[in-house]
Amino acid sequence: MILFENVRWKNFLSTGNQYSEMQLNTHSTNLIIGTNGAGKSTVLDALTFSLFGKPFRKINKAQLINTANEKDCNVEVKFSIGTTEWKVVRGIKPNKFEIWRDGNCLDQFANVNDQQKWLEQNVVKMNYKSFTQIVILGSSAFIPFMQLTNNHRREVIEDLLDIKIFSSMNNVIKEKIRSIKDEIKVLSLKKESLSDKIQMQKKFIDEIEEQGKVRINDNYGKIKILNIEVDTHIEHNELTNSNISDLVKEQEKVTGATEKLRKLGGLRGKISNKVSTITKEHKFFTDNTVCPTCTQSIQEEFRINKIDDAQTKAKELQSGYKELEEAIKNEEEREHQFTTLSKEITTLTHGISKNNTKISGCQRQIRDLESEIQTVTEQLANRNTEHEKLTTFKDNLTTTYDDLSSRKDNINYYDFSYSLLRDGGVKSKIIKKYLPLINQQVNRYLQMMDFYINFTLDEEFNETVQSPIHEDFSYASFSEGEKMRIDLALLFTWREVARMKNSVNTNLLIMDEVFDSSLDGYGTEEFLKIIRFVIKDANIFVISHKTGMDEKFDNVVKFEKVKGFSSVV
Repeated sequence: MILFENVRWKNFLSTGNQYSEMQLNTHSTNLIIGTNGAGKSTVLDALTFSLFGKPFRKINKAQLINTANEKDCNVEVKFSIGTTEWKVVRGIKPNKFEIWRDGNCLDQFANVNDQQKWLEQNVVKMNYKSFTQIVILGSSAFIPFMQLTNNHRREVIEDLLDIKIFSSMNNVIKEKIRSIKDEIKVLSLKKESLSDKIQMQKKFIDEIEEQGKVRINDNYGKIKILNIEVDTHIEHNELTNSNISDLVKEQEKVTGATEKLRKLGGLRGKISNKVSTITKEHKFFTDNTVCPTCTQSIQEEFRINKIDDAQTKAKELQSGYKELEEAIKNEEEREHQFTTLSKEITTLTHGISKNNTKISGCQRQIRDLESEIQTVTEQLANRNTEHEKLTTFKDNLTTTYDDLSSRKDNINYYDFSYSLLRDGGVKSKIIKKYLPLINQQVNRYLQMMDFYINFTLDEEFNETVQSPIHEDFSYASFSEGEKMRIDLALLFTWREVARMKNSVNTNLLIMDEVFDSSLDGYGTEEFLKIIRFVIKDANIFVISHKTGMDEKFDNVVKFEKVKGFSSVV
């Protein structure tokens, strides 16, 4: 049982920098009173904020901090479970979330969401929805059980009956099924891959054993043709080299023609100059009998001798010049022959170079073919290894088939478990078992409030209502006061079931303005009898505007607002 002891808060909503505190386990029945805006409902928000991180009413978290101080908002709730003392502290500016056990603050190694989940699942055993169905009945933010969706109704019932473990188990099984299905997909892909490898390996072995020899013979044939081609090119090169040698010998015969031409050309220039000089001298003595420089007479005998001498020398030079021209012509022919031979030698040398390139290409092809022959030969020699690979692939395929079969068996098992643990399985049977008790208790509390109808919930948590006046009714058909009686009857029933199951049993019950809205005077009196004499082991708090009810409660808690701040008197 969760025994709530006290709750206190400061800088929370309209509360100032001084703690306001309420004892939660001192009196059985407590009346909380105060004017509008005095802060009566603050205790509801303080409780839910401290335990679940959000207020009971629809208020943004940023609006929870007091606007006057704007910092150091702090809420604390103390409770015990058996002999263990617990305290939960939550704050804003700075943000704070602490869980204390027996005076020691627990390590805050997890994030806030994980801490909150741990607190709800392992300590209070309630989430926000369950808390607001079992502990708090409020007029502003409370959503009655009958106004919840079917899924949320189921959550409340599962919490009460302590069967959410089946949902957790089912989630684990769902995850396991998903994981196994993923494994099956992987194994199926592996199976296909191994099947492909086996086929490829078989083809590879066939190629080695059946086509290897053919490839080798083909390559040897190609090598033979290439060797013939190489020999042909070599023979051609040898013949060409012989021709080049002959040409070189011929070229040697006409070597030096260019140099001789250069020398003969120089000699021709000298003879031409000499002829020109003699011609001028001959013309001078032929045309002049008097020296043009000194104007003296030239001796006739001397002049005639000079003329004759020039003529003789001119004839000699003319004869030599003809011989020189013949010599130059001969050397020019020899030079032309040398050039022609050089071109032929170059052409033949280029042909040898091309043949050498062809020879290198053929030799490279031969090496490649020989390498391929070596590879195929090794493959043929190592075909036992390839057979071993094939055997390994087959063994792996057999193992994969076995693994697939095992996984499929597991899927069948988990599918069966999943069918048992889903909403229509074991949980439904447990809920079905408790439904008569639940319906009995609801109608018992309705009769205590002088509301004589037959109210029943089915396995899908849909209501059937029968009255002496009308055969079929629904929750929505009733007035607000009648709905309030049904809501109270369900609230009391949930607490009774929780107490019996010891799932979320607690001493605390808070009802906000249940008198002020829908219950008439008679209904109020009946309600007060229930909380005073029927509900056992509880500390009940009723928030109300009504006056004149102080004597009907063991204790009265008054809220006042002074200088803009709310406080407990």
